[in-house]
Amino acid sequence: MNPVKDKKTFLYIVLSGIFLTNALLAELVGVKIFSLEGTLGIDPAQINIFGSFLDFNLTTGVLLWPVVFITTDIINEYFGKEGVKKITFLTIAFIVYAFLIITVAIYLAPAQFWVDININSSVEQPIDINLAFQKIFGQGANIIVGSLIAFLIGQLLDVFVFHKLRKLTGSKKLWLRATGSTLVSQLVDSFVVLFIAFYFLAPKGTQWPAITVVSVALLNYIYKFIIAVVLTPVLYLGHNLIDNYLGKEKAQALMEEAADKSEGFF
Repeated sequence: MNPVKDKKTFLYIVLSGIFLTNALLAELVGVKIFSLEGTLGIDPAQINIFGSFLDFNLTTGVLLWPVVFITTDIINEYFGKEGVKKITFLTIAFIVYAFLIITVAIYLAPAQFWVDININSSVEQPIDINLAFQKIFGQGANIIVGSLIAFLIGQLLDVFVFHKLRKLTGSKKLWLRATGSTLVSQLVDSFVVLFIAFYFLAPKGTQWPAITVVSVALLNYIYKFIIAVVLTPVLYLGHNLIDNYLGKEKAQALMEEAADKSEGFF
């Protein structure tokens, strides 16, 4: 048994678990759109973007994606391109599997007593619980496809930019390569997911105007930009915890090995 190798394997399992759990949850809860201003109890932002006055109405998934971004950067730092690619493709496979199971669940005939109990309950507004289940979990295929394609492109771009910046900075300036790679990848991600989901693959009659897609994408990116900068200290905290866990010398050797094996985009 090699204690150092065991620590490395355990670290990758933990980081992968954090990555996978948050990415999958972000896809599931992302169906809800919330008002950031309303949640904070402040007036709507009404930001003028290309003539459209927009508020910070965001998918609930944005609460979890920053955790994925940070975990990506940490995996990138210690396990390189291959480490990020493995967990990215595995996550995509699990998300597809999850939505296949959800689709099957939606088409299962509901038990009548389950429907009746909720319709006849004492709440002020009885609901059709089966319809509610369908509406909450039945995201359109266009949204799922757009999200997964954007996720894949964003991850590959994040790895590429991260290691290009590392070549320039060496092992110093973690904040620059981590934040810089996230800001570049999420700029692309923000536009790709919306254009695919609500412009190119949107059902007839529901297609967003291109200017609306650009406006909403920019607003989402502004939020991601702010969060990426604010969470930089969390990245350093994670980095220090891992260095202490592996040992400074082993951690440094692991980072150098990751950098050496992370050439190219694919």
